Amino acid sequence: MINRYLLCLALGLFSISVFSQDFKITGSLIDDEQQSPIEAATVVLETLKDSTMITYTISDRNGNFELSGKSSLTKANLFVTFVGYQSFEKEIDLTQNRTLNLGSIPLEFQVESLGDVVVKGRAAPVVVKQDTLEFNAASFKTNPDATLEDLLKELPGAEVDADGQIRINGKPVSNILVNGKPFFSDDPTIATRNLTKELINKIQVVDTKTESQEFSGEEGDSENKTINITIDEDKNKGLFGRVAAGGGTDDRFEYAGIGNYFDNDLRISLLGSGNNINSPGFSFGEIEKMFGNASYISVNSNGGFNVGGRSFGMGNGIVNSRNAGMNFANDFGEKIETSADYFYSGSNSFEETQRNRENILPQNRFTSVSTSRTDSNVDNHSANLRFQAKIDSTLMIEVLPRFSYSEGQNTSSGKSEVTNVDGSLVNDSDYDNSNFRTTRNFGNRLTATKRYGDKGGFIRINGNLQLDDTKSEDFTNSETNVYGDNPSQILRDQFTDGDNVNNGITTNVNWRIPIIAKKLFVETEYEYNSQNRTNTQLVYGFDNLNQNYNDIILPQSTDFESRNRTHKPQLGVTYNDKKLRAGINASYVARKLTGEDLLTDNAGNRVRDIDFENKFNALEASARLNYNFTQKLSLWSAYRLTNNAPDIRQLSPYLDVSDPINTIQGNPDLSPTNQHNFNLGINNYDWESKSGFYAYLGASLINDQVVNLTTVDDNFVRETTFTNVDGVYNAYGNLNYNKDFKLDSLRTLKLEARIYGGLNRFVNFFNADQYASITKNIRPSLGLRFTWNKWFELRPEYSIEFNNTSFNRDFFDGREFTQHSARLRTTTFFPEWLTWENDIRYIYNPNVGSGFQRDAVFWNSSLAYSFMQNKALATFKVYDLLNQNTNSRRNATQSYVEDVQSTVLQQYFMLSFSYKFNTLGKKGEVRENNWFD
Repeated sequence: MINRYLLCLALGLFSISVFSQDFKITGSLIDDEQQSPIEAATVVLETLKDSTMITYTISDRNGNFELSGKSSLTKANLFVTFVGYQSFEKEIDLTQNRTLNLGSIPLEFQVESLGDVVVKGRAAPVVVKQDTLEFNAASFKTNPDATLEDLLKELPGAEVDADGQIRINGKPVSNILVNGKPFFSDDPTIATRNLTKELINKIQVVDTKTESQEFSGEEGDSENKTINITIDEDKNKGLFGRVAAGGGTDDRFEYAGIGNYFDNDLRISLLGSGNNINSPGFSFGEIEKMFGNASYISVNSNGGFNVGGRSFGMGNGIVNSRNAGMNFANDFGEKIETSADYFYSGSNSFEETQRNRENILPQNRFTSVSTSRTDSNVDNHSANLRFQAKIDSTLMIEVLPRFSYSEGQNTSSGKSEVTNVDGSLVNDSDYDNSNFRTTRNFGNRLTATKRYGDKGGFIRINGNLQLDDTKSEDFTNSETNVYGDNPSQILRDQFTDGDNVNNGITTNVNWRIPIIAKKLFVETEYEYNSQNRTNTQLVYGFDNLNQNYNDIILPQSTDFESRNRTHKPQLGVTYNDKKLRAGINASYVARKLTGEDLLTDNAGNRVRDIDFENKFNALEASARLNYNFTQKLSLWSAYRLTNNAPDIRQLSPYLDVSDPINTIQGNPDLSPTNQHNFNLGINNYDWESKSGFYAYLGASLINDQVVNLTTVDDNFVRETTFTNVDGVYNAYGNLNYNKDFKLDSLRTLKLEARIYGGLNRFVNFFNADQYASITKNIRPSLGLRFTWNKWFELRPEYSIEFNNTSFNRDFFDGREFTQHSARLRTTTFFPEWLTWENDIRYIYNPNVGSGFQRDAVFWNSSLAYSFMQNKALATFKVYDLLNQNTNSRRNATQSYVEDVQSTVLQQYFMLSFSYKFNTLGKKGEVRENNWFD
């Protein structure tokens, strides 16, 4: 059966290749009156029969265009559109000559402009405007039951990775809007994986802006994009969603559901999900997310694997997660907009770990062997509210309160032994701990923006309030034995009552003064920030007589208060026009840090004489430049100088003895960290050749970096403090090239080639000896995506990474390793009601030590049966088909080598069912997509 299928596939591909022929059509577009070239017009070649798009392009700065590809058609229709001009159509005859030059094509100005609607009842696949890139959803082929994410993958210049992260022409997408409004808070994947193509009219790509920036007319972030999905009014009223559930071997399960009610401006959404397959987010168990929403895959030089945060041979335990949420949005008239959302997430996890570590000191080595078990349960609640009021055409007020509450408990137990190089026992310990934690967070941001005049000037006032409180109860039962010349034993049966409070307020006033109307501005800003922190840790010993914890242990307790006050005036200049955006800013930061320990004994006397004050004054600066050479080619660059004060606990001279074999003390003489950041990027997408090139370079130079300074005595007991070091830097770069090939009317090929390189220098201390390490890495990769109409998709990928680490001290050996990663994804839609997906990942690391697995193959597979007019889907899937997910690994750093065994998710089989419902549209039916929309 399989051989017959492959034979039919090969014959089909051969027959298409034979009957399809190359064509090439060129020309230039000019304004009929001015005789000037028209840039960024859309040129489409379509079938005469039903206007199915064959190919399209965008005219360049000289008005020139080129359409090329393969087709078996002898006649086609040329369709040209541009905003503000009348459309142009011409029948093309390819019978005699398949290479045509149409010469100059004049477009007539449209006297009564239809605004953004180019032609009534008909839309171009792509419309390029000054600040918006717009795609017509119906112009792009997708599979039946396609989601917004599936549609995005078909758009030219768009990339969607396995985690759902989106890039448009090389620039990341941070927000998804539906009809200009947020959809379910800050998680774009909820929109991209649940909105179906049949609902969507247009996909608009714009620079990311806040609501306040949009109102004031400010420029957005040109290096970060926002996608706005428009839904036609006749499809924007009704109910749609999806429910799913599945069960499998080893008691594995998952369930998920989302329901949405749209009534024009009113939107209500509900969702819920849960599983015990280590997938903490919201999903319907699609095959790409069987790796746990995997956004990346990495391999250590020791043979441990990590896919999107999921460990293979790394051991993150087994997680049982649950989620629920709701979202509400509505407009009240034309001036008031509101939205609110609530989200709950919870998880239970379990993990057992065995660890054997060889620690490397400059003049010595020691070995530690440990076992541990951890059980945890966490519940999180969060709610957000957004209220926006446009008082009049010049004044807008926005209020965004937010609240979160979480409860968690954790129990852990374990033991460890440390031996020296000759095998003698140096110290040992065992523990049995439990903790309970409750966290409350409340924040509120108020923004008022007032525009004045008609030249782009405005005044903005921001206020941000943050109140955080974490209460904890920790029970510790431990025994620590230190051997050698000065043996000692430390027994602890203790209760710690903790309360951490962090209250802060930030206010700033921004005044933009226009010098040249809507182009050149002077920017003035003043910011004030105040933070008050309280860290109370009261440790009590167990009273055997009274059988409770009532004896306070003052050396381990603290009642520390700190205050952080900053004043930051800023002055800058901004210039914006169609091609150039530039700005330069300078600011002065005056910071005052104070701290004191208020802990007292029974007599009311201060336990520690800790009361310090540090003042840090520094200059900060930033500059940026963005230049659009053409609609295709743009360049951006940025520089920023920042100064960051040390953490208050790094400054406090309080001696933390909570860990008997690692005491920590702050350093009040620390200086702020000074960091210079440089960035440069170039983006180029050629609509004619359907190819894009993106390059990015970045570098950071850091002085006065705060690092740990640790010393280890003969019994391997550590003492840690902090110090500043200079000479830390890093540099990195990324090159990306992608191209779409239309092989013929049925087959397409997408190519993506990347190369990433990095250089990092770190400065640190090991047993009071300073050393520097330099790490170099380079990672080229290549990916292909071949599609054959609606029947088959093949996506191979390969990458190789070279890593090298060297040290300037001879007590560390340099390290280098190479890792190979390959991935193959296949999807077969044959017959159309049956979908077979495979996701195979292969990892090979030749540098893994003897006795450890050097390579592994992870194969996930699913078979989905669609029925009830594509509304229902039954899926059988297999996680780790080859059962290669091991629970052992080797880790190696400059200071230790360790072998680890831990709990991991093992192979399972699962059968699931999902059902889609949709009443949007005039008739309320669930509509199937025409393959050639």
